[in-house]
Amino acid sequence: MTKKIPDSEDSGLFHLAIGQVRAIKDDKVRLDSGEKPKPYPKHRPAEAESRLAEQQDYDLDPVSIEDRLSYLAPGVQKSVPAKMRKGQFGLDAEIDLHGLTSEEAKRQLLIFLQRAVIDGCRCVLIIHGKGYRSPDNLPVLKNSLNLWLRQHRDVLAFCSAKPRDGGAGAVLVLLRLSEKFAKRDELLF
Repeated sequence: MTKKIPDSEDSGLFHLAIGQVRAIKDDKVRLDSGEKPKPYPKHRPAEAESRLAEQQDYDLDPVSIEDRLSYLAPGVQKSVPAKMRKGQFGLDAEIDLHGLTSEEAKRQLLIFLQRAVIDGCRCVLIIHGKGYRSPDNLPVLKNSLNLWLRQHRDVLAFCSAKPRDGGAGAVLVLLRLSEKFAKRDELLF
């Protein structure tokens, strides 16, 4: 390939199109403008405790070690637990509450659920254990979870997990989407 030597007419047209040119003295580009961005306050989420409904009128029978849990909030389709067990919602996060006291488990659960909602998690797994070491074969955490999850404002449904995910020792929980993710999901329901 031969190199084309520009003639004076082409060179004149080029300078006319480009205009005045000056040489660059420094080949380094400064990326910051020198001004720091102004801080803005972070949105502080509501306290985790405030997500529990105040009503205490749940008349629940205690569940035993192998009993399965199930709950649907008003307005949720009856087919949702079966869809959850089949994995149609996917599993976004999980927490293991084994070995915690009731109070520690409640605190960890509420923080976990709050973070899951903020992060846009739809379906989570909570492992509570079957309670083999509980007095009178009445698992403490399982019975507490049965109540706490019913009281939580962001819980739409929950059911015991499949045997490979923990069976009667774990629950799948379907969460309400936070406002920032709700628009994206409106088309699905």
